[in-house]
Amino acid sequence: MNILLIGSGGRESAFAYKIAQSPLTSQLFIAPGNAGTETFGKNVALKVTDFNGIGAFVLEHAIDLVLVGPEEPLVKGIHDYFLSRDDIRHIPVVGPTAQGAQLEGSKDFSKQFMLRHGIPTAQSKSFTKDTLDEGLDYLQSRKLPIVLKADGLAAGKGVLICTTLAEAKAELIAMLADAKFGEASAKVVIEDFLNGIELSVFVLTDGKDYKILPSAKDYKRIGEGDSGLNTGGMGSVSPVPFADDIFLKKVEERIIIPTIEGLRKDNIPYKGFIFIGLMNDQGNPYVVEYNVRMGDPETESVLPRIESDFVDLLLGVAEENLASKTLTISNKTAATVMLVSGGYPGKYENGKRISGLENVKESTIFHAGTAWNNETVITAGGRVLAITALRDNLLDALQQATADAGRIYFEGKNFRRDIGFDLID
Repeated sequence: MNILLIGSGGRESAFAYKIAQSPLTSQLFIAPGNAGTETFGKNVALKVTDFNGIGAFVLEHAIDLVLVGPEEPLVKGIHDYFLSRDDIRHIPVVGPTAQGAQLEGSKDFSKQFMLRHGIPTAQSKSFTKDTLDEGLDYLQSRKLPIVLKADGLAAGKGVLICTTLAEAKAELIAMLADAKFGEASAKVVIEDFLNGIELSVFVLTDGKDYKILPSAKDYKRIGEGDSGLNTGGMGSVSPVPFADDIFLKKVEERIIIPTIEGLRKDNIPYKGFIFIGLMNDQGNPYVVEYNVRMGDPETESVLPRIESDFVDLLLGVAEENLASKTLTISNKTAATVMLVSGGYPGKYENGKRISGLENVKESTIFHAGTAWNNETVITAGGRVLAITALRDNLLDALQQATADAGRIYFEGKNFRRDIGFDLID
């Protein structure tokens, strides 16, 4: 079958890596892809939100299935676009419609959804520019630290943890009155701070049944010891040692099942991935956020542990017979270390020549922000490469991935050498 994968990051590189392994795959196209995805298929110069261009492409190349990687085209309704056209509505799209994508596209929508269906999460209240004064009063009634979340998509930068009341008030004013995050912060969710340790659980669903994919933990801070600014993710590990069978059973019963049933009760069709960001508070799970796609860099740790035919699982979603599919997960541990551009997550330069890729023999390299310049691979993003090692235990995986991260060079290269070591006893 011919498959179109939409996206250009490390997540899409990992998807392409698994899709290319399937005997069900005839041709794989990646739109727009990066320098690494060309190893697994053919890159297509299409923007992820160019729905008309994508529609024309799937007809011209007899595409049998579309997998959407990033959140932006999902929130903007790429699945709905396919359904609206008689000539392409028969082509399955793995990824929710715009209504389902509101679980990520609107923090207020997701909080109301959780409240409606009894899904454990932090107490919160939403405010707009017109109710700013009420929001400032509300802040005074809550404990510190307090969390402010821009309602809309803000490229991973719309969540602030404020430790003082003065800081919280100033940031709320900046978000609502001064549009700090543009349209994304036209509404702001003020949320109580959850104590505990974070992890991510990923679910694949056809709208009726579901498969629970491997759990993972990512590391957002730029600096070692979880210091400095938040990033899109500096590394990840899977599985998460503290997420034992007892904890994951609670996640399934208290969160996953009510989420799938809640979507059905609300008449929201949903075919695709649900990324559940969780807080483990003394052995009890609370939802921090929903995402409507796989995470990055968690995907680079999760997918290498899936031993089943990944395309067959996607077909199970498309054909609504996921329950009949087999999901086999490796007992090995995956560790992923991100190489990022100098200055990231602040200002950074692109176009730096990457060398030493051939030196990595024992890990898998997933390209995130790369491009070709003639026959040279160059940097083309803040997060450049994900180095993933799959080993029998966490320590071995971490040591291998970290060592291989050091075997690659580009000007300004930065990476964390402590990813996952906080989880080793």
